[in-house]
Amino acid sequence: MDIRLKRAYEPAEAADGYRVLVDRLWPRGISKEKARLDEWVRELAPSSELRRWFGHDPGRFDEFRRRYLLELAAHGDELAELRKRASAGTLTLVYAARDSEHNDAVVLADALRHRSG
Repeated sequence: MDIRLKRAYEPAEAADGYRVLVDRLWPRGISKEKARLDEWVRELAPSSELRRWFGHDPGRFDEFRRRYLLELAAHGDELAELRKRASAGTLTLVYAARDSEHNDAVVLADALRHRSG
């Protein structure tokens, strides 16, 4: 299973494979053409409430992860579809956050790899 993470502000590349935006909000200043996305899975993004509570504070990341995994548990079919894509080829989860270690894409990638959610 080849799951990669990439900021929306980094150039798209052929090696990215199937590109999926995993944020609820569209990245600021990025055109659809520049994003070169295959899919946008808003329903798998953290709820607006959770996103606002987290506020990209690394000190809240462990609790954010716990709460987000609970939200993802309700989306088994969507997770299964992304797992299938990752098994068939490269799946790149695209996100806008500046912090590459403390964001929703990191949690989602782990959930896909470990069948959580």
